[in-house]
Amino acid sequence: MRPANEAILVIDVQNDFCPGGALAVAGGDEIVAPINALVPEFPVRVFTQDWHPANHMSFASQHEGKDPFSLTEMRYGPQVLWPDHCIIGSEGAAFHPKLDTRTADLVIRKGFRREIDSYSAFFENDHETPTGLEGYLRTRGVERVALVGLATDFCVNYSAVDAARLGFKVTVIESLCRAIDMDGSLAAARQGMSDVGVALA
Repeated sequence: MRPANEAILVIDVQNDFCPGGALAVAGGDEIVAPINALVPEFPVRVFTQDWHPANHMSFASQHEGKDPFSLTEMRYGPQVLWPDHCIIGSEGAAFHPKLDTRTADLVIRKGFRREIDSYSAFFENDHETPTGLEGYLRTRGVERVALVGLATDFCVNYSAVDAARLGFKVTVIESLCRAIDMDGSLAAARQGMSDVGVALA
């Protein structure tokens, strides 16, 4: 068992982000078994789920004439428009069936406000609206967090950067993540994480 001040964050290992899903990440299902093996080593275990209403404003389907993966401007800045995914209560929003969630201390659901997307486990995309995760980790005495899951260049990246900015010591275990890598997004994410002190393991 790792020290009591360490937590693992398992980010968005959901059906829609795995092969066959609405927003599949290549190899997304390959990380499930090794994540199951690693999670019990940590005294604090948090899982996150993307959890969107069917009319979420980050969906291309809500913007006439806009295609998935195009950009639009939201009140909080640029926003990628996605295929409809991880709709509340749907099979796509469920955790991968082989992911062992029985070990989770806490499940954080994010992106449930229609007007704002939420990549990070800590804040929505306005970088102001908190999910409550920071307070939970503080009350558990957590000082170090390790991140695994999907996708390296979006939700893992945003979560890792926010954790570092909040003062946690952060490690991203890259072998237990998979990336979308859209237009160089993986290289940019890796650089951005390194710039704020995130360790890439």
